[in-house]
Amino acid sequence: MSSIYGKYEATLEIVRSEIESRLIKYQNDIYEKTNDKGYEYLSIRIKSDDSMRDKCRRKNVPETAESALSTLKDAIGIRIVCSFVEDVFSVVEYIRGFEDCEIIEEKDYIRHAKPNGYRSYHIILAVRTPYEDVHGNNPGTYYVEMQIRTIAMDTWAALEHKMKYKKDIPNQELLVSELKRVADELASCDLSMQTIRDMIG
Repeated sequence: MSSIYGKYEATLEIVRSEIESRLIKYQNDIYEKTNDKGYEYLSIRIKSDDSMRDKCRRKNVPETAESALSTLKDAIGIRIVCSFVEDVFSVVEYIRGFEDCEIIEEKDYIRHAKPNGYRSYHIILAVRTPYEDVHGNNPGTYYVEMQIRTIAMDTWAALEHKMKYKKDIPNQELLVSELKRVADELASCDLSMQTIRDMIG
């Protein structure tokens, strides 16, 4: 079976590489100015063919390049993990300044956490490229899903994700409330660490 991305797979890789280069440049620029990191680590991937086909089935959309590259907007996924809450918003402002990109959707789950305690900053970025897109437009548009969060938020999300897929958990309601409590405690810790950083100056 050929890739769901079809002839656009090579362009996806170009877009991924270009955005990654900008984020690495951001890291280098911050380090030059402050001798500190803009973020702790960067994870960037193109969703595998199998994962994208699975998502198409879950979302009840055809398994086509159009679904993978336009209807769904996470063929390219980026996670940026920062030390401090302030750094998250600095990264967001940097991304907002990309002249050839438009933020078409953003959700601030840091100031407005999900009911289960999940916190992160989500962005869907529309990237204008000098390449044809799945609709035949040239220049074309490709999409990138970004999640920007602190180390504490990332740790909680990873552990919650692991436990979510355990079957037949007794005391499900208790588990949910405990996870929410831990998320709130970690958020409080994030705020305290930011305050300490601000005190240091």
